[in-house]
Amino acid sequence: AFFHRAQLWFQDNFLPRIEKFYERTLRYALRKRNPLWFFVGTFGLFIFALVLWGIRQPPVLFFPDNDPNYINIICELPIGTDIKTTDTFVTKLENDITNYLETDKDIIESILTTVGKGDPEDFSSGPQPQKALITVTFVDYDMRNGKNTSKIMRGITEQTVGRYPGVEIEVTKENMGPPTGKAINLEIIGQDFDKLVYLSDSIQSVIKSSGIEGIEGLKMNISTDKPELLVKIDRDKARRFGLSTFQIANDIRTAIYGFNATDYKVGEDEYPVMIRLKDEYRYNLAALQNLKIKYDDNGVSNHIPLASVAEFDFTSTFSSVRRKDLDRVVTLYSNVIEGYNPTVVNQKIKDLMSNFDMPPGYKFEFTGEQEDQGESFSFLMRALLIAVSLIFLILVTQFNSIIRTGIILLSVLFSTIGVIGGLATFKMPFVIIMTGIGIIALAGIVVNNAIVLVDYTQLLRARKREELGLDEEAILPVDAAIECLVMAGKTRLRPVMLTAITTLLGLIPMAIGMNFDFGGLLQNYDPDFYIGGDQAKFWGPLAWTIIFGLTFSTFLTLVIVPVMYRLTSILQMKWIKLLQTFRDRNGNGNGKHPAPVTYNT
Repeated sequence: AFFHRAQLWFQDNFLPRIEKFYERTLRYALRKRNPLWFFVGTFGLFIFALVLWGIRQPPVLFFPDNDPNYINIICELPIGTDIKTTDTFVTKLENDITNYLETDKDIIESILTTVGKGDPEDFSSGPQPQKALITVTFVDYDMRNGKNTSKIMRGITEQTVGRYPGVEIEVTKENMGPPTGKAINLEIIGQDFDKLVYLSDSIQSVIKSSGIEGIEGLKMNISTDKPELLVKIDRDKARRFGLSTFQIANDIRTAIYGFNATDYKVGEDEYPVMIRLKDEYRYNLAALQNLKIKYDDNGVSNHIPLASVAEFDFTSTFSSVRRKDLDRVVTLYSNVIEGYNPTVVNQKIKDLMSNFDMPPGYKFEFTGEQEDQGESFSFLMRALLIAVSLIFLILVTQFNSIIRTGIILLSVLFSTIGVIGGLATFKMPFVIIMTGIGIIALAGIVVNNAIVLVDYTQLLRARKREELGLDEEAILPVDAAIECLVMAGKTRLRPVMLTAITTLLGLIPMAIGMNFDFGGLLQNYDPDFYIGGDQAKFWGPLAWTIIFGLTFSTFLTLVIVPVMYRLTSILQMKWIKLLQTFRDRNGNGNGKHPAPVTYNT
């Protein structure tokens, strides 16, 4: 009803014109020395695409960069801070954030504050009264009225990070992929922990003073100022009263942490009954020093204060000691401010650290997201090489010719011109995971089109030999060989071109993020149509990779594959003539010329 006239125009006008234009182009490309120039030009275009990539330098990402659906503001006060003090500060911080978001409150779904919990990806056990988490959740993408949540996240970062003395604040968003660690994760590895801390502090100062933009706030994964009360037992005094260090330590633990005296049962539920000092004494040093320690004096129970057998010393210690492959390790980590590229920021830090003098036995490594990114890239490269190797084996078996197989594999290599050139021209990010998968998928599509063309060319050449009454392995005349290539191209033009067009049209909605609710359209006539969204951010790089590569590879398959086929045929003919001349000149070793030899072309 709607597309009939367009269908007739496409079949009766557009396709015949394309076929005539293609035939003229292909005949020109196969004329005399033109195949060589077309091949050299294609190789030059490949070099140009690489140069353009180096000039434009599109961003390299591990996973697609998305507009956050929610933002986490993680704050950490000094270790030892009471949870009530943390709650008081976080209430003020929450009010400041709410006031900042006043102009964007129409896209805010909720603001949730949790005291006693820090990074949601930190699964370490134990209480964390000095930490708090504020989560700002936005409404769905189609209800945001075009507002950019990434811009809001960057504004929150500028308003909070570094603005509250003594408090470390970190602003993060949800990951589109699996957890990968921090964007900046620098591990300093060695044996002596004090020296590791010194080196880490020095490196942290060097990076902060370098002025590298994009670093949210470089932090150390351990704290060196954790307050600690050391109870030093005087063993000589303890022995005078017949006390052991275990008994004294156990009494201190009971006073502070308590012990399970019994269980209180209500129905099927049991509740432990813990006995320990009241809060007013438990957190009082004088009361702790006066803690009564029971000892036995000739069968009579007596008590002495704890201060009689122990000394108390205030000090600080490390919050934790972490190891990696039996070596001690300290980690410097940070997020990257929204709008900056993590790969670029890490590269600047690597260039800076290349001049840092590390003492013998100590080293540093970039881990976290960068390590996962490198491992994923290596895995995808291995997958691509394995795929190409399997394709090579299958094609050699099918065509019984390494040269014809080489033509098809070269078309796969040249198809990346479209990917590299497209991403560089529009400065789209090269996403390691999605773009890598797209290139591997593109290789399969390009191989299919090239196989169709080469296989049909072989078939036409066999028919032409039969028509001319030539032997199966005889050399075709030049005009006949070119005519076979032109006829194969014209015959396979429609399937190759229609395959490319349908694939491209099918990928465009994914590339631009076209959302259409068919159910809503049929139920209440509301298609809820909009462009963009989280899925477009995630799948868009994969779709654009195939679109760019397939657009160029279609031209490559229809023109450059016949050109490469013609070039290899010319080289084979020259090689055969050279071998025949060599045999004619040298004979077969007994003064006689060898019998005529027919070579497979």
